[in-house]
Amino acid sequence: MDELVKKIAGLGLPGILFVIATSASGGSVAAVVAMLSSLGGPLGLLGGLGLLGLVGILGEYIGAFGIETILKFIYTERSKTESVRFLLKEIQELPITDDLKLKLKHHISPVVITEPEQGPTPRTVEIVDDEPVI
Repeated sequence: MDELVKKIAGLGLPGILFVIATSASGGSVAAVVAMLSSLGGPLGLLGGLGLLGLVGILGEYIGAFGIETILKFIYTERSKTESVRFLLKEIQELPITDDLKLKLKHHISPVVITEPEQGPTPRTVEIVDDEPVI
């Protein structure tokens, strides 16, 4: 069992996804092949295996650079062609920490929006009637 775990751990994230898919299908080979075929789309089983490989490569890059850096690069490129307001709304809806959301928002829109400044407080004016009371 330890040998199997070591080999799957060597595969990284694709190995974990494969184990989850296998356990979800009850260990049926036909179900695993069907799952890989559906992941592969028009490319079938080979496309599904390729997708597992792509997930492994992406996981390796994300691990090397960090998710914050990768997201900053992605949103910098997208801000060249898409509205910053739309991207800020999208970032707000991402399932990430509030701290990372704030960093991403500041990265693509470094202008800090504050509350409008209050002008001087209004003066109180008292109207005095100068007519004598009879």
